[in-house]
Amino acid sequence: MGVSLPGEYRDFLLWVSAGGAGPSYGVYPVRLIQGRWRWEGDGADLADLSRLAEPFPREGADPEAVQSLLAEHPEEEDFEDIEDFDDAIEAWEERWEPVMWSADRTVGAVVISTLGCAAREWLIISGPERGRIWSDNRADDEDLKPLLDERDAPMTFTRWYLTWLERAERQLAPVPAAD
Repeated sequence: MGVSLPGEYRDFLLWVSAGGAGPSYGVYPVRLIQGRWRWEGDGADLADLSRLAEPFPREGADPEAVQSLLAEHPEEEDFEDIEDFDDAIEAWEERWEPVMWSADRTVGAVVISTLGCAAREWLIISGPERGRIWSDNRADDEDLKPLLDERDAPMTFTRWYLTWLERAERQLAPVPAAD
């Protein structure tokens, strides 16, 4: 199955697909692994490459369900015995994971970068958000959301990468000598 990438960033994506330097901890490389092309990096396996042609869902988990579950999150200080707390957390996570970590949440997208501490950035491949970057802070109990630029416009892949490149260039530019 092939996925058609928009021309505006297809060549650019191919250029940076070798991975390395880029926003955050860099862009994940694309590698041939066991005869299949895959992105490689922390969390890259979260993307279901067989579902890239499906449109990425703009809407995530039901906010009321999320708030209800968060309100029920067990707190360690409420338990006298650590084993009871561990059991409560495990039971809570069994209810939490299908809400926030469903594979249906990230169809049509690939993880392309990590921010560290399980925070990631996704490139949307298909659907109305195609070509845009979304932030993933589900590890901090937040749903995926579009990455926005300084004007609150959705960040395209090209803008995301070039913004980083411009910042890096400014940081590396020589400081003019004082007269």
